[in-house]
Amino acid sequence: MKAYSPEQASYYEWPDPQQRILVVDDDEAVCLMLSRALDGAGHNVEMANSGHEAIDRLRNDSFDLVITDLKMPAVGGVEVLGKAKELDPLCEVIVITGYASVNSAVEVMKLGAYDYISKPFNLERIRFLVDRALEKRRLLQAAAERDSYKRLSQLDGMTEVHNRRGFDQLLSAEISRCRRFGRQASLLMIDLDDLKVINDSHGHQAGDTVLVEVASTLKRSVRNCDIVARYGGDEFAVILVETSKMDAITTADRLRGLMAMSGHLSAGLYVGPKHATTISIGVSSYPTDAGDTDELVSKADRALYAAKASGGNCVQAARP
Repeated sequence: MKAYSPEQASYYEWPDPQQRILVVDDDEAVCLMLSRALDGAGHNVEMANSGHEAIDRLRNDSFDLVITDLKMPAVGGVEVLGKAKELDPLCEVIVITGYASVNSAVEVMKLGAYDYISKPFNLERIRFLVDRALEKRRLLQAAAERDSYKRLSQLDGMTEVHNRRGFDQLLSAEISRCRRFGRQASLLMIDLDDLKVINDSHGHQAGDTVLVEVASTLKRSVRNCDIVARYGGDEFAVILVETSKMDAITTADRLRGLMAMSGHLSAGLYVGPKHATTISIGVSSYPTDAGDTDELVSKADRALYAAKASGGNCVQAARP
């Protein structure tokens, strides 16, 4: 029996029965041979006898790995490879070729294939490649899940804008970037003037609806590069990237005007003129008003308090 390195042995010892393989070849004998070889290694293998059938299967089902012949009538392995990657970028594809050459290998690798195998088959090499490709798939899925959890941990569950944690991280990164490249950025701290009135008049569910609508309005009304966050309670923050203090004040006043004009539906109830959803905004800029993130937030907060003290529905800029 052939001896394997520890790395190779680890692939053979832990096949994942949940991972599914689709073998595609117009030669049924090839499909059966590969299926038996991989079934024996504990994999869940299914077969397709044409490129058309394979693409139909890929559209309607999910596979972790596709092994496809390169040369097939009508629809070949290149088309199967392209469709597999289009439907699931993490799906790994191994191409079978009877024309083993560096050129054919390079071309299919450029198109996204994990590797290629040539006829006549070396079944041990095929098993090893399959297990290694599936391991790569597992690692990529785990990395994608970690990234997804990280993004979710930075989002406010109700409004779907960044939460306080995400805001702190992004503001710190933005100010570091500005400091490094000599850029400027501005911060808007925003408070709803009348959320307590809405909660008392229509209930907290109506107040929550207003928060969601305000967050949505803010996201739609700033650039894609700008960052909207729920700072806490009824307070929001907007990081304006590459924005001077003067331009930030202009943006803040535009947002204030949009909010005052729009009115909002709250749990099916219109918040009319007596309870119009207005906002107060405090503005501060880096490096005009502050030299670091803490000072930037503090200056914007103080400006916001001044706006609230002036009766709300207004914009106040930080004092230099």
